Amino acid sequence: MPADPPVPRKPSSRFRPPTWLRWLLLVLGCVIANRSLSAVHMPAGGFIGPMAVSIAYGVLVGGLKLPRTGFKLSQGVIGVLIAQTLTLSVLFKILDAWPVMLVATAITLLLSLGVGIGLVRYGGLPGSTAAWGTTPGAAAAMVAMAEESDADPRIVAAMQYVRVVCVVLVGALVSHYFGVTDSAGKGHAANLPASLGELGSFVATLAVVVGGVWLFDRRLPAGALLGPVVLGSVLSLSGLITIVLPQPLLELAYGVIGAYVGLRFDRETVHNIARALGKMIFASLVLIALCAVSAWLMTLLMHTTFITAYLGTSPGGLDSMTIIAIDTHADVGLVVALQTLRLFTVVLVGPGMARLVARFAKPSAT
Repeated sequence: MPADPPVPRKPSSRFRPPTWLRWLLLVLGCVIANRSLSAVHMPAGGFIGPMAVSIAYGVLVGGLKLPRTGFKLSQGVIGVLIAQTLTLSVLFKILDAWPVMLVATAITLLLSLGVGIGLVRYGGLPGSTAAWGTTPGAAAAMVAMAEESDADPRIVAAMQYVRVVCVVLVGALVSHYFGVTDSAGKGHAANLPASLGELGSFVATLAVVVGGVWLFDRRLPAGALLGPVVLGSVLSLSGLITIVLPQPLLELAYGVIGAYVGLRFDRETVHNIARALGKMIFASLVLIALCAVSAWLMTLLMHTTFITAYLGTSPGGLDSMTIIAIDTHADVGLVVALQTLRLFTVVLVGPGMARLVARFAKPSAT
């Protein structure tokens, strides 16, 4: 007896817009969020708005991913923006403050280690994976190191970016009340080139962005950001170029970085960390509060404002803390120096810290 013919499946009634329309909706949402936060003078609104929209979009809709090249070049733009603020007086101030900077870096790492041990023991996550997720360094570097150690890179990435999101949002709120806000960094932005001289400077600035990313990416931790800082600082201080960064370029860079971080979150990622998400957020907030206390102590040891010390010691991303520092007129050079010092330190001691944290997680592993 012949088998019954297969019943054809009914086409799904769920409408999925084409890719170009999904990108258009995401861009519109990011622009609206940017303008809304800028209207209420939220620091780094051009970064936070697209990040928040992209998180919601990635979880609810998904299917979009920004190319890594765009993210790297956007970091390069922020790097050149940092170079624009690094004058000789700022560099000499950093050199004078290096003992306090070392102490602040050590305190931040010890606080992060303590909070990480607590989260690993009581957070219900695999020991080695949770250890890399709680190590305070560049998220991309920690994910790469975790993958080499056979940890789950998806959970590590989620844990790193959950902390980054918490640090950015709290940092923006603290900056709103303790800093002098200059929405979207307009104090450092220029108008679009209106003459051949300005156009030449703008082209030279873009060349520094591309050249710095190409020369230093994958050769230094956060090389796409620090490379243009080094190259732009040398060329600018020597008088060979004048850095010109029009406001639309800055807003585009802010938006791309925010969207790249936000789109890292999707349904699968949230599902993987759902049980421990509340504890991860709580641990991040505890760490932020402890770092704020260390920042207050730092202001007693050196002549700087609380917002500068806070952004310098916060366990967030170098690029995001720099954006907030620029928008709130903090001491950008000191913030960058502190964040960079911790970044290189974590790359060196990160594997040891992760192994130590994982050791404390073993008794609670099932």
